[in-house]
Amino acid sequence: MAILTQSPTDPAFVQNPYPFYEAARAQGPLHDWTDYDMPAAFSFAAVNAILRDRRFGSQCPPELAQPIPDHVRDFYAVDGLSMLALDGDPHKRLRGLTLRAFTSRRIAGLEPEIKALAHRLIDDFPQDEPFDLLTAFANHLPAIIIARMLGVPEEMAPQLLDWSNTMVAMYQARRDRALEEAANTAALDFAAYIRDHAEARRTSPGNDLITELLQAEESGDRLTMDELVATCILLLNAGHEATVNTTGNGVLALLRHGDAARWLTPETVDATVEEILRQDPPLHIFTRYALEEIELHGRTFRRGDQVACVLGAANRDPQAFEDPDRFNPARPIKPNTAFGAGAHFCIGAPLARLELKHSLPILFERWPNLSLAEEPRYADLYHFHGLEKLMVRI
Repeated sequence: MAILTQSPTDPAFVQNPYPFYEAARAQGPLHDWTDYDMPAAFSFAAVNAILRDRRFGSQCPPELAQPIPDHVRDFYAVDGLSMLALDGDPHKRLRGLTLRAFTSRRIAGLEPEIKALAHRLIDDFPQDEPFDLLTAFANHLPAIIIARMLGVPEEMAPQLLDWSNTMVAMYQARRDRALEEAANTAALDFAAYIRDHAEARRTSPGNDLITELLQAEESGDRLTMDELVATCILLLNAGHEATVNTTGNGVLALLRHGDAARWLTPETVDATVEEILRQDPPLHIFTRYALEEIELHGRTFRRGDQVACVLGAANRDPQAFEDPDRFNPARPIKPNTAFGAGAHFCIGAPLARLELKHSLPILFERWPNLSLAEEPRYADLYHFHGLEKLMVRI
């Protein structure tokens, strides 16, 4: 096991973390990453195994948890009830109740709305000057779709987006006191808004996800209001950030690869979306805690020890994918780790895939000559991995 040093905010790493991943994998599947003060798994087999191993969880054992500072108490009041932060029976219960409302049928029924919204956003593209595709298209589509699903006014989408962006900064390597305080305020305001809206739905139900979550029941059990609020915030935060980054990374990959229309037909689009997710995923690290003593790749983990599962490295492991650094939309579909694995596999993955499957073909059908207006750069957002902007011309 090697000892590795690599700052996640180093500009060269932010622009291209894959050489570091490759060098780490070549030395073995698991190494100590000093900048995170924990071991990190870099191979597909190791990452996939840890994510599926019930002896690892997403929650620090309670007796080992550190006190929550006052300045982020409101943030963790929401985050602590997220299904991403729960394990075992509490996670199973919350996920099961949520899936009773967030059904595959409800998600599939969004296809016409996604298509119509994609066309509407494209109608507003400036046609005589370069523009940022992220702000004109990628940011809006998932935020508006989630707003509609929740049943909140569509004009609230920019505010939801602002709260979301501010909250997810807590998961970035550049996190500091100012970002923490801003995230705490955003969590407080976001939770208050969802709570008020949900209380109104108690007496005036609608055909929306909040109403369905209020009514979701299993063996007499229902979500508490705090759980409902945390679930709605999670669906927006996780779903929006991943879809925006994947849209930007995917459009860039298609523009560089060329002949996008060929890879976005009804017969080819599913494989193309999976290749986008594999080759340049929107999130690069999940962290897990050992829930008991575990021996793994020559290292003993004791209860409470952390390990970083490096999704971006796993998805480019040559032991799992042939010629993994190459963007190849003709690659046969096989599992990758972009949405995690195991009990915590992303509940929003079907929605994200649906949005990408329909928005990308419409974009390149409407503007087949879409091209880069300037060389893009990735934003300093690690563990997330997405572009600062994507300047294009049509």
